Amino acid sequence: MQDGVMQAWLESSHLAGGNMAYVEELFEVYLDDPTAVGDEWRHFFDQLPSDDGRADTKLSTIREQFREAAKNKFKQAGTTVAAAPDQKQVKVLQLINAYRFRGHQHANLDPLDLWKQPTVPDLTLEHHELSKDDYDKEFNVGSLAVGKDTMKLGDIHKTLNQIYCGSIGAEYMHIVSTREKRWIQQRLEGVLGRPEFSQDLQQRILKELVAADGLEKYLGSKFPGAKRFSLEGGDSLVPMLKALIHRAGEQGSKEVVIGMAHRGRLNVLVNVLGKKPADLFDEFAGKHAVNKGSGDVKYHMGFSSDFATKGGDVHLALAFNPSHLEIVNPVVMGSVRARMDRLGDSTGSKVLPITIHGDAAIAGQGIVQETFNMSKTRAFQVGGSIRIVINNQVGFTTSKREDSRSTQYCTDIAKMVQAPIFHVNADDPEAVVFVTQLALDYRNTFQRDVMIDLVCYRRHGHNEADEPSATQPLMYAKVKQHPVPREVYAERLLSNGVIKDKDLEQLVSDYRDLLDKGEIVVDEFREMKSHSSDWKPFIDNEWNVEYDAKISLEQVKALGKAASTVPDSHALHSRVGKVYDERLKMAAGDKPADWGFAETLAYATLVDQGVHIRLTGQDSGRGTFFHRHAVLHNQEDASTYMPLNNIRDGQGKIEIYDSVLSEAAVVAFEYGYATAEPKALVMWEAQFGDFVNGAQVVIDQFLSSGEQKWGRLCGLTLLLPHGYEGQGPEHSSARLERFLQLSADHNWSVCVPTTPAQVFHMIRRQHLRPVRRPLIVMTPKSLLRHPLAVSELEELTTGVFQNAIAEVDELTPKKVKRVVFCSGKVYYDLLQERRKREQEDVAIVRIEQLYPFPAEEVAEILKDYQHVKDFVWCQEEPQNQGAWYSSQHNFWAVIPKGAELTYAGRAASAAPAVGYLTEHNKQQSQLVDDALTIK
Repeated sequence: MQDGVMQAWLESSHLAGGNMAYVEELFEVYLDDPTAVGDEWRHFFDQLPSDDGRADTKLSTIREQFREAAKNKFKQAGTTVAAAPDQKQVKVLQLINAYRFRGHQHANLDPLDLWKQPTVPDLTLEHHELSKDDYDKEFNVGSLAVGKDTMKLGDIHKTLNQIYCGSIGAEYMHIVSTREKRWIQQRLEGVLGRPEFSQDLQQRILKELVAADGLEKYLGSKFPGAKRFSLEGGDSLVPMLKALIHRAGEQGSKEVVIGMAHRGRLNVLVNVLGKKPADLFDEFAGKHAVNKGSGDVKYHMGFSSDFATKGGDVHLALAFNPSHLEIVNPVVMGSVRARMDRLGDSTGSKVLPITIHGDAAIAGQGIVQETFNMSKTRAFQVGGSIRIVINNQVGFTTSKREDSRSTQYCTDIAKMVQAPIFHVNADDPEAVVFVTQLALDYRNTFQRDVMIDLVCYRRHGHNEADEPSATQPLMYAKVKQHPVPREVYAERLLSNGVIKDKDLEQLVSDYRDLLDKGEIVVDEFREMKSHSSDWKPFIDNEWNVEYDAKISLEQVKALGKAASTVPDSHALHSRVGKVYDERLKMAAGDKPADWGFAETLAYATLVDQGVHIRLTGQDSGRGTFFHRHAVLHNQEDASTYMPLNNIRDGQGKIEIYDSVLSEAAVVAFEYGYATAEPKALVMWEAQFGDFVNGAQVVIDQFLSSGEQKWGRLCGLTLLLPHGYEGQGPEHSSARLERFLQLSADHNWSVCVPTTPAQVFHMIRRQHLRPVRRPLIVMTPKSLLRHPLAVSELEELTTGVFQNAIAEVDELTPKKVKRVVFCSGKVYYDLLQERRKREQEDVAIVRIEQLYPFPAEEVAEILKDYQHVKDFVWCQEEPQNQGAWYSSQHNFWAVIPKGAELTYAGRAASAAPAVGYLTEHNKQQSQLVDDALTIK
């Protein structure tokens, strides 16, 4: 405790012995919530020890300091003791604090009035040794932000109930930051939980509720029984979203990206984004046909438009979403980050992410936790997001809370990042709009996530053909009797004289007329301008499109030197220093290029051309296998230096981040980024290729089929370490077979490069070729330092990526009796063993791109072997894995007529690899021998 502060308080006699019980109780209030006491007391308590660890502050050490201070004061003052303050004053402050902590548990949140929470003792007067007999007594209100210093207890109690137990239930006391808590308190308490809205705004809200209700009724009558995942019961989502967009535009946002699942999606498309109802009706009638591709169901589709606000037009983008409901959330965040980077927006002030969740899904799907965990990290932060839950209190048919989650609220997951949570009754649209404004202002002020729990109901079953009363009889007995939100709010405005009956009738009639005409119903809709990067150069291009890949030897040497030069002041680890010394020799042409140098050089050539590169992964800065070392850590002060960002002035930017320990959310984020920014080279690297199976949903639903279903182009590159080095299951296979099974419609390329020159050309091709489709790379582990896996600088300056590579040794074609096809690391095992045997009758052909299969290139290579009848596919993976089952039809198609194709590799296995090194070596030796031995 600071001496000056202590002395000042001693002199004011606040710490006199008779006041100690009061001070201790006040201190306990402060420990629960520093904002609950007045500024002077908070300042005093802030000076106490253990300010950074308040759990320790409750120990007797602090109490002893109070008592010692009181004794000293008593000695100084003789027999005079200050009068003890009213002990009930502290109880009143505790009552105020209790409402801030737990008032939400008594809030009127459920429109159906079925959700009854148990009585919370902390919210009773008796719990705080108060009673209605104290109602007329005047008390200091502490930090209660109601514009008064003192109030009667009766008024305090009434005010607290109005603020914290009305249509809004606020959870924010879990937030550590006192500043953030005070900010929320002032906003909530300053308007007593309910602001005054103008009649114009009230009429606009009603019009939006009429639209939300009108569309659902129209669809229900026009297309009875068709799935539409109705918004009915949660109609307030429409005025909520429109209020969000209006306020975001007024505060400077230029783009809003929305992610949501099925519930209410059609309503949002028509009544918020401005999709033509006629187009939606055509989809219902089955008349709509995409130009190419498979298409998708109407409640998965995305949409883009512009929306007029007082701050200018805001570009809206609703992300496409599969039925894996929550997986769209990191996709949205990635799209937002790309737009932020394009606009030079580091805080999120210009781009707003909005994600809309179901109550069962947000509590049930782990991708939500992953996305929250990313929200404040360097690589993935977007300045906070607005997260809305359409809480219809039932997931599919599960309504019992103990069956759907283990927490009180479905939104409790948000507390892991200290996001404030505002529960709001969806039948009170003014409260909905108020918390919407509050949430956005909080997000824009603190750049943090915020959650809105829109507590509503589902008027129909999970879909419109479902019968919900079979499993929720009590709920749906209530639903059938309950008026729709439009009727609830209209009655309120009618009773307040804001509208007349004829006004409501006119709104309903006008909206239906617009639907009959199929016209756009959103007043704020504007024809879309060019808000995104230009995708035109990449549309309708196929793999064989020409591109300029020329680079001179002088450029390669200069860029190699620049990418390998580190300031003397940056102290490197000895092993890293050796890597960079070797790279300088490679740059000069004195030593062949290894894998790490060639990859780094590829990046250097691209940033030199102004290209933006983004690479994330769990150990991507140095590379899991200690080969990349693109981010250099100073051994003296832990600062970092990236040579690739110091090639030249005005170069492109390269970002390399060690990511959070996630596959699903990170790959989804990078997919979202790549779909929003075609001018960047976006890459994700698995720690081991095996771990990509943690992102299988992203691969299945987005990466492999996004173009086919939705017309979404994406140039994301996946770097997946793959190869059998005896490291056992989960450290050998990137599950090549799964990618090949998903290969169709030229949806992506799957490559297995075997030389540094090949990886150099492959990386450059991925960006320079005007095609934006994913690249799946089986990258090596042992080849990173293999003595044969090297390339001369001249190989980097001539040619392009070779989809297939012919025999490299000088064999006489006529002597060849067998041709072995292979991909990846096993090539070097085959080559070394053949050379060891001095065998000249087996040629080895490498397939470096397995999809799209390079039939023409392979056919050209096989011209010298038309006499051969014995062809073998050799792989390291088990027979039921790898490329054999998925690609052998391609091998059959290119071998000479009448030739035989056999398999050399491991036997079929449920596991991707054995776990014992001796067994691994035995298998590896056997498969090489099988491939080379002609029987």
